[in-house]
Amino acid sequence: MDTSICPRFEKSMELLGQRWMGLIIYKLLEGPQRFCSIESTIGVSGRVLSERLKILEHQGVVHREVFPETPVRIEYSLTDKGFALEPLIRELEKWSQNWMDA
Repeated sequence: MDTSICPRFEKSMELLGQRWMGLIIYKLLEGPQRFCSIESTIGVSGRVLSERLKILEHQGVVHREVFPETPVRIEYSLTDKGFALEPLIRELEKWSQNWMDA
């Protein structure tokens, strides 16, 4: 007997359900961000943020761009796949404002 609801749905919930993932995507909806900007805004440790960004990049949700400057500048932005999450994130934002305590 198959106990899974839907393998793709489960996989997406596993990805988005990891701590900080939603907030990272939410921050990147504003546009390209540097690592330190994301880190300071959402209050995640550098180690965890680095790990989460690598996962999102591997999944094709985030694009990492390295600018050959001195010092090297790295920016993270959402891909088309990442921006496709915007309606979901915005609906969750509305839901939280209506139903969650501050």
